[in-house]
Formats: sequence, structure tokens, C-alpha cells
Amino acid sequence: MLYLNDIQDGFEKGEFALEYLPIVSLDPGLRCVGVEALLRWDRPDGVVYPDEFIALTDNTPLSGLLTYWVIDQVATELGDWLRNEDGVTLHINVPPEILGRGGLEYTARKSGLSDFRHKIVMEITERGLPDQMGLMALDIAARQGVRIAMDDVKIDPASVLILSRCNVQIIKLDKSVLLDRGEDGSMPRWAEALAVLLKTTDLEVIAEGVETAEQISLLQAAGVRQVQGYYFSRPLRAEAFLQYFMLHR
Repeated sequence: MLYLNDIQDGFEKGEFALEYLPIVSLDPGLRCVGVEALLRWDRPDGVVYPDEFIALTDNTPLSGLLTYWVIDQVATELGDWLRNEDGVTLHINVPPEILGRGGLEYTARKSGLSDFRHKIVMEITERGLPDQMGLMALDIAARQGVRIAMDDVKIDPASVLILSRCNVQIIKLDKSVLLDRGEDGSMPRWAEALAVLLKTTDLEVIAEGVETAEQISLLQAAGVRQVQGYYFSRPLRAEAFLQYFMLHR
């Protein structure tokens, strides 16, 4: 069992690293048009993934500390890529409780990542709603060119409520949604709902966890244009991602 002190010790020992999951356009050519930065904990006994430890850091000082480290590391590893490549986006996961507290903005400026605001997408999750200061920070970031994505969206009433409260331009479709294939060859309800959403709003949709050609066909029929998942690539360390991008740009 992991405890908060274990995470703190791992951070102080330099055991954390980043991997990058490519985001691919479904338009002809299947080009890599972006990437999501993912935190990894390289313990001596093996890699620990975020779903095993991130929840422990919610609403603790480590929540901000890890996020600020990610921003610094991304700037170091992919700063040149962001500077030199047009039309790409970098997605960074941001816990809602640190929004509007100043640390995020300070770290982005200090690292130089704020120079690429128009290429940055901040992903927030449904683990908690941003408070009033957080919502103000999202509005300010959006006015400055940063785009906001709601992660792990399942297309249900709770998601719609959150989307209505936040200045969100992108939704990340939860991978569990894709498991519903519909019946008798008909389009699943989620795909029908997505098709309506995309036709009636300015929202963009990125589907997560894509693993099969059948899922791609359903997403294309619904109007989804960007995806990520093992069908295209597993998460990659920075050097390997840059090589992947050069082959799929």
C-alpha cells in the first residue's frame, strides 16, 4: 500500500519522469497533431502509474508540487518542439484545487512554457469542480490563448453540468465509453449524442483509449477528429516521442 510519505520520498529521490501520449488527427494522413504529458513514478521495484497514486495527492501540497514539476520538465524536454512546430498542442493535466492560486501561472512563466500559450491545453478532471478562484483562473487562461479540456467525460448529466460551469473548449471522451459498441450494428447512443453535440456546439472532442479500427470508424461517423490510444502508440519517453512525431507529422 502506498502512502503520501512514499510519494514525497520518491519525489525527493528524483524517481518521477514523464511519458508522452501522441494525439492523432483522423483526417487523411493520420498525422500526429499533439501530445499529452503523463506522469510516471519509476520506483526501484517497477513503474507506478498515476491511477495508483494521484488520488492520494488530491488537496495536499504534493498536488501542486507534482504539477509544477511536470510543467518545468515539459519545458525542458519539449520546449524546442513547441517553439519550432506549428499547429501542435501540448496537454497538461491540472488538478482543480490548484487553479487560481498563482503557482501554476508563476511556474509557467518561469519555465518559459507561457511563451506557447496558444499551443497549451490544460486538462481538468471530474474529480472535483474548480472553486470560484479556479473558475476565474480558467477564464483568464482562456482569454490569454490557453485552451481548457475536460478529461474523462462520459457524456452523462454530471458531465454536462460541469461543462456548463467551465469555460471548456475541448472534451476528452473517457475510454470506457468506447466499450459500448451498440446493438445489431446500430450506432451506439454515445456516438449519436456526440454527433449532436458536435453539430450544435463549438466543442472539440478527443477520444481516449482507442484500440481498434472499429472504434475509429464509430468515432469518424460521430464527427470526432482527434484520438489517442494504443492503436497508434503507447506513451513514449521524450526522445522516442520526438522520433514518432517526425515520422507522423
